Amino acid sequence: MLHTTIRGKVHRDNTGVVMEIPVILTEHGPLKPLVNYFLAHAQVRSSAWMTKTAQAVGLLLDYMSANHDCFDDPKDLFEAFAQRLTTGTVGADGVDPSGLYWLGRNPAVVRMLANSVSGFSDWMARELNTKPLNPWRDATHSEEMLAWAAWYQKRDRAFLAHTWDRETASLTMTRARNALLKRTPVIDHEPVKRFSDECIHELLFKGFIVPGRQKSPRLEERLNLRDILITMLMHYGGLRMSEPFQLYVHDVLPDPVHADRALVRIFHPSQGTAPPDWLDAKGKPTQCNRQAYLNGKYALRPRNEYALSDQLFAGWKGNALDSKEHFMYVNWFPQWAGELFWKLWVLCMAQRAQLDCDHPFAFVTLKGSPYAIDSFERQYRRAVERIGLQAAKALGTTPHGHRHAYGQALADAEIDPIFRKKALHHKSLESQVVYTEPDRVKLVRALGAAAEREKTGSVLPPPDFLSYGFKDIDPLGLISGTDPKLLRRR
Repeated sequence: MLHTTIRGKVHRDNTGVVMEIPVILTEHGPLKPLVNYFLAHAQVRSSAWMTKTAQAVGLLLDYMSANHDCFDDPKDLFEAFAQRLTTGTVGADGVDPSGLYWLGRNPAVVRMLANSVSGFSDWMARELNTKPLNPWRDATHSEEMLAWAAWYQKRDRAFLAHTWDRETASLTMTRARNALLKRTPVIDHEPVKRFSDECIHELLFKGFIVPGRQKSPRLEERLNLRDILITMLMHYGGLRMSEPFQLYVHDVLPDPVHADRALVRIFHPSQGTAPPDWLDAKGKPTQCNRQAYLNGKYALRPRNEYALSDQLFAGWKGNALDSKEHFMYVNWFPQWAGELFWKLWVLCMAQRAQLDCDHPFAFVTLKGSPYAIDSFERQYRRAVERIGLQAAKALGTTPHGHRHAYGQALADAEIDPIFRKKALHHKSLESQVVYTEPDRVKLVRALGAAAEREKTGSVLPPPDFLSYGFKDIDPLGLISGTDPKLLRRR
């Protein structure tokens, strides 16, 4: 079945509200069940979830079209589909008669795609009375035991474990999906790469320069203040790359406790409390959230609701917020960074005030439009290269490396884990481990230090151990006949 995926605008009623969702167009028109599935979940699911689901369903359509004569049972079709996601479709001779030529995917990706299709299929079975592709069945004893083991492990690590109900959980432990997927290999928190503290000052003040203005006596003319501020929010405030792009001009104020330090609040893109500058008919501030504020005052949507390919898109992860007004504080570390940020912020906002900006977002282009993440990534890469580094995730020299540097700095300063959790806005204490896990260099150093401490010989086998039953397995006396003193000298 030939198909393509587009962004469709859906009008559900006679109001002016338009919903934008991925739409799969086939030779028979839009795939309407998928459209209805997205509309049914629009209030609780993100644009990114819809995009991934459309991708998974599109792959299933491709597989069905290439293998339409091979299966009579939907369950068999789905099992084979999941297997080919893992193995790929190319034979040992390099030929794929189906024409798909898929490469094998890793288990985590296969699980995501299979679960997306399974969820859509379950919804169709309930709403349209179709046969589910991956139905539930009674779990085997071993599957049920594994499910319970995973449940107890998660509960033991949960902050609100006392709220977990065993009777409710038991209803799901007795079920399993018909199609079995490979388990994702366990990785013991591979250490993430972080941006070096030795290079951060050079990046900020030598990398983010304005070409052709390096000799200007005015700081705001020779430096790219906008990108410096974004980088500082990540490196010294621990923000993810997308979060500074949610910042309004109203969201940065002098700290009431330390007036020379910036108080930065990052609000939820839609549920965060709106600024008080949108007045109603009586001249009073309109009490609403940011979704209503953006729509009513600027005819915009929250940035996380745009398509991934849209220049306005900026993602949002489910952070632990600090207030009922739905915002999180930026917690500066070291704290002098908040003072530097405030000085540069004032200069940057003075530049912004000279532009025609018909929106509230703080970071803008030279034309006054909201700054795009991909534009920042290009400017960031150039800044890194200007100071002689290569921009690569494996080296910690991409924007992602700064949040990792922040988390590691907190760990190196021996900040209590509960405070690190708060500073990084994690919901779970375990979430911060990936930012603070020691790398192999530290592990080797720790083992070397331990070896130095154990030079007294306490790590060698005790003398009595050498006489324990070695006559049977060592008739030549290669071990049991060796003088223990010689072993120690070695």
